[in-house]
Amino acid sequence: MGRIYRVLSSCLFALSAVGACVAHGAAVEGLRLSRAPEYTRLVLDLTGPVKHKIIALQNPSRLVIDIPDTRLLTSLQLAALADTGISNIRSGVRDGNDLRIVLDMQHDAKPRSFLLSKSGAKKDRLVIDLYGPGGSPVKRTVPQQKRDIVIAIDAGHGGQDPGALGPKRVREKDVVLGVARELEARLTAAGGYRPVMVRSGDRYIGLDKRRKIARNQRADLFVSIHADAFSSAKVSGSSVFALSQRGATSTTARFLAAGQNQADQIGGVALKDKDDVLAGVLFDLSMTANLDASLSAGNYVLQSMSKISRLHKRRVEQANFVVLRSPDIPSILVETGFISNPQEARKLSSKDYQRKMAAAIYTGLTRYFESNPPEGTMVAWRMRNSRVARHYVVARGDTLSEIAQRYKVPVSSIRRSNGLKGNNIRIGQKLQIPTS
Repeated sequence: MGRIYRVLSSCLFALSAVGACVAHGAAVEGLRLSRAPEYTRLVLDLTGPVKHKIIALQNPSRLVIDIPDTRLLTSLQLAALADTGISNIRSGVRDGNDLRIVLDMQHDAKPRSFLLSKSGAKKDRLVIDLYGPGGSPVKRTVPQQKRDIVIAIDAGHGGQDPGALGPKRVREKDVVLGVARELEARLTAAGGYRPVMVRSGDRYIGLDKRRKIARNQRADLFVSIHADAFSSAKVSGSSVFALSQRGATSTTARFLAAGQNQADQIGGVALKDKDDVLAGVLFDLSMTANLDASLSAGNYVLQSMSKISRLHKRRVEQANFVVLRSPDIPSILVETGFISNPQEARKLSSKDYQRKMAAAIYTGLTRYFESNPPEGTMVAWRMRNSRVARHYVVARGDTLSEIAQRYKVPVSSIRRSNGLKGNNIRIGQKLQIPTS
């Protein structure tokens, strides 16, 4: 296993007593890099004090910098990386509000870090010095041919179709486009993912064309984002849906599916000529792994959304949504909440809550793909070469032997790592997957 250095932050203050160092929703607004004979120095300019943690990983060499409750307000694209030992800098958001910066290194490096408090015109700064072995970079073996995972992000409705309307004329099409844009930004920053926006502005796109856009982009997953309404203003909660061959699994699901399917009629596109083809598509979906993948991905997203939102149903529901009828792409539909509920409408119209919802969807999607990475992708390569403990959330239909086969580890190793006496596992259970 690769050695993991965990360097906890220390607070450096002036001689006068200042008090404990606590994160207050700070932001990184500047990034500077310099080279000294003994080390490379990375300086992050901050709007306030932060806590941080650094993890050094090997095979490939990376430094992971986690900064809780912090936003990134600057570009990480630095031109002067030559002779610094750093080949690339990227970032992502984890657990909703925490910033993660990843340094792809040309050689193993030992980090030393400290915080400098605001003084005069100088702002708070996080300083990270990177010491390398012998000062001479070691050539990295980075796979150049690995592709990104493509995720098609479908913001529901648009244009002449406003979707559901909530109190104070909150429009579904505006809410879901805001969530979709936030999700796009997070996936782009994460690296290894290529988000495709089905609609990037306020325009209507037919439901069948939405699926075709995803197929033309060879998407690995199709995510349709909505915020629907119900006849009762008391109904609330978030949901995740996958396609159902037999129809809706609840009265609410049946109602929502009927409402969404009418969108093509609003957009002027007829659906009645699709029956024969649709029957074949639904049959194919039921006989392939795509529906299982949809349910599994949906479960990850649902569990993540439960951290910020009340769930309408605590399992992935299935309904006959037109937009999910893709024969070759796993597809889920996320209901971010009921815009007909005054409390949820107020939250959904908030940019801050839209960011939180996007972060929850992002976390669920990335956890799913880290557990089920498509072959030939950068994420699959990372997971195979990572020495960090992996985790898997049990989905419906999983067995311990199938999970062991997927990760290429013995069943006995998974049992031992999780203290299991037998092979019984439950939906939603979080398993630690040993690295060997």
